[in-house]
Amino acid sequence: MISLGSMFSREPAPLLGIDVSSTTVKLVELGRGRDGGLVLQHCAIEPLERGWINEGNVEKFDEVAEALRRLVRKAGTKTKNVAMALPGSAVITKKINLPAGLTDAELEVQVESEATQYIPFPLSEVSLDFCVVGPAANLPDYVEVLLAASRKEKVSDRQGLAEAAGLNPVVLDVESYASRLAASRLIETLPNKGRNMLIALFEVGSQTTSLQVIRNDEMIYERDQVFGGVQLSNQIARQYGIPFDEAEAKKRSGAGLPADYRDTVLTPFMEGVGQELGRALQFFFTSTPHNKVDHILLSGGSAALPGLAEAVMAQTSFPCKVINPFDGMAVAPSIPASRLSMEATSYLVATGLALRRFSQ
Repeated sequence: MISLGSMFSREPAPLLGIDVSSTTVKLVELGRGRDGGLVLQHCAIEPLERGWINEGNVEKFDEVAEALRRLVRKAGTKTKNVAMALPGSAVITKKINLPAGLTDAELEVQVESEATQYIPFPLSEVSLDFCVVGPAANLPDYVEVLLAASRKEKVSDRQGLAEAAGLNPVVLDVESYASRLAASRLIETLPNKGRNMLIALFEVGSQTTSLQVIRNDEMIYERDQVFGGVQLSNQIARQYGIPFDEAEAKKRSGAGLPADYRDTVLTPFMEGVGQELGRALQFFFTSTPHNKVDHILLSGGSAALPGLAEAVMAQTSFPCKVINPFDGMAVAPSIPASRLSMEATSYLVATGLALRRFSQ
């Protein structure tokens, strides 16, 4: 028997994933091909000037909103619905157990009551949301509920940016959750689909590097450290006596740098990245019962540096590879392969946000 639901089901509405970081705004739009596989339909990056976004806070609203408008035009998309994210430092999350069988209204009352124990602000000052994760472990009559809360001004900033750019914000996620969603596709390509493995996911950004240790889609440890690609730009500027912006541009393009750049600047920097990542793992080992990870996955804009995976493996002795969030996807002909090969590692969060189209 054919259900009416399957006859009239529709493709989820188009959705843009937009990642606002300290140095860029990034956009990804995904669709489905005729074979049901994912298709990268649009992607683009637009730079931000230093100081416009500071520790996740929007310091120059009008400038960032204009950059977001340029980003949408550059991507060439007509989609208006958008998913955005807040940094983990701006969101309080907590898993709680509640009785099974409650209505949505009853759940909301229970969540608000529980939230007062974990949120150090009056509920009138926060935006609060929750979702039922599934049955509670070892509690047959309970369900596990994830609650998330953020200061209203943090939520309003992201919402206001989208609206100022003519977009319709429909999803507000947490950056680390979006990263894990995008990485989960790639973890499934590991032996035994990565089940029961400890995966260290590093996002090496411009100013910070974040670590999530993941097992079976659950984050068991996270840590941020102030270290990233901006250090390489500073070293290039000092070594060759050029302005920072010029050094940043040459680092991104990989062109116009002196012949001794690799040996004098790049290789020592990558060795330093390996040491920093090894240090982050040591913090994980000393604060948990674990003493190894099964795989290291590298993402973020600075992960595209040639030879970085080998440098990290040499410092940590764990298997390591750079991940491309678009692996296994078809790519629209309008997206140049050369640009994508340079930029792909930057799109992990934006890809995770775009994937929310299929998981709402």
